[in-house]
This record gives sequence, structure tokens and C-alpha cells, in this order.
Amino acid sequence: MASPDALDSVHLNFSPDNLLGLNIALAIIMFGVALELKWSDFQYLAKNPKGFILGIFSQFFVLPFLTWILVSISNPPPSIALGMFLVAACPGGNVSNFLTSLAKGNIALSVSLTAFSSVAAIILTPLNFSLWSESYAPTAKLLQEVHLDPFDVFFTIGLILGIPLLLGILTASKFPELAKKLAKAIKPISLLIFGALVVIALFGNYQLFMAYIGAIFLWVLAHNFLGLAGGFLTAKLARLPFRDVKTIAIETGIQNSGLGLVLIFSFFSGLGGMALLTAWWGIWHLISGIIVAGFWRKYS
Repeated sequence: MASPDALDSVHLNFSPDNLLGLNIALAIIMFGVALELKWSDFQYLAKNPKGFILGIFSQFFVLPFLTWILVSISNPPPSIALGMFLVAACPGGNVSNFLTSLAKGNIALSVSLTAFSSVAAIILTPLNFSLWSESYAPTAKLLQEVHLDPFDVFFTIGLILGIPLLLGILTASKFPELAKKLAKAIKPISLLIFGALVVIALFGNYQLFMAYIGAIFLWVLAHNFLGLAGGFLTAKLARLPFRDVKTIAIETGIQNSGLGLVLIFSFFSGLGGMALLTAWWGIWHLISGIIVAGFWRKYS
């Protein structure tokens, strides 16, 4: 197996057409998610502030902080560490609502957290990523070499998340019947398109993926475990109902790695450690999420 440190100088092959397709697929996914949201979902936050505040705190502070501890202790190659910081800074994944339902968690809380975190990510993802990456010397040095412009990141995230979410919520509000029909068609199709693009990206770099999958898998396994455990303990220590505990754990451990991939290919030229780690995150968190949700389903 190739040395993980070699990933810092490796860049994945990903054409501009593939990147455009990835952007469009992610925007369609977010539009599909928003079609199932209502303004009343946000009203839940005012009525149940404790679970919501803890959920946002766990997602945007606990996971990045635990990531920083993991990176500081284990000293991974800088490009892998940078990928971990980026994944931790992303909002919750769009399948978290399904997994919460499977686990018999608090679906209303899950939907509210997904809606808010996706909107808040326009500001919090670039800020969180810069803050934690700059706090670790090897990734801070790598960021200086890349010359990342935060305003470009804000604009890209706003374009991919903000506009589709707003359009989806407005469509659901003004044309509820149309929104229901569109949601049924869009979600499976967009997820298939997105999955196909990720597979194409990995297939086009098959030898690199096979050379480094052993090392990357361990980092993703540890990182994802920290996300699930961190969310679980945060909610448990706050003595929330177990339905809320399960929900916050899932929302913290299921990340929007698709957004991470878009940012990596847009601003980091497909930097090997970042791209491979984030792509595998996108696969593994679905597996771990289904296992955990299936186990928790037995405990109401």
C-alpha cells in the first residue's frame, strides 16, 4: 500500500464537465429536500429550543472540535487532515431525516436541524473550515499554498445551497401538490445522478483509490465514530429524551460530503487526500448510519 503522505502531492482527475454535473446534482438534491420543508418546520425551533440549540451546537462546534483533537493526536498527512476539517464544517447530510425515521427518532427535530443547518452553512461552513484549519499548523500551511478566497467559498455555497433551498421552500408553500409530485420524482433521480458522478470520479482514479483505501478507511471510521458518539454524548449529558438523543447523534454523524467534494474540486484542484477521504465519507456514513439507526430502532 502506498504511503499516505504521498497523497499530499496527488491530484485526482475530474473534468470541468464532471464538476458542473456534480454542482447541478447537489443543487437538485437540495431543491428536492426543500420541497418537503414548510415554514412551520422552522416554527418547531421556537417551541423546542433546547434540542435544536444542542443539535446545532453539536454539529457546528462539537464535531469540528473533536476533529481537531483527533487530528492533533494522530497527526495525519495534511491533505487528509484538511479533508477531515472540511467534512466536519459541512452541514448535515440530506439522508439524515430518513435515518432518523428509521431509528424512530424525533423527525420534526431532524427536519428543523437539516433546514437550519443547510441555510446556516452558507456562512458557518467557510468560517468553521477556516477557523479549525488555521488552528493546526500543517493544514494552515497547506491553505496558504492553495490561496483559498473565503468570499469565493461563500458565493459557491450560497449558489449550491441557498438558492435551491429558497426555491424549494417557496414552491412547497405556494404549490403544495406540485411540490409533493416533484419531491417523489426528484429525490431518487438526483441521488442516483450524484452517486453516479462520485463513482465516475473514483473509477477515473481507480488505482489511486485502491492504493490508499486502507489508510483512508481508518481515518473515516474514526472520524465518523467521533461524530456519532459526540452527538450522542452531547444530547445525553443534556438529559434530552432518547428520541432527541438519537436524532442529534445522527445529525452530527451524517455530513453533506457532496458539498465537500464540490468545494474540493472547485478550490483545491482535487487534492488527493481531501478528495478520497471525502468521497469515502460519503459512502461510509450511509453504511454506519443504517447500522446505527437499525440498532436504535429497537429502543424507543
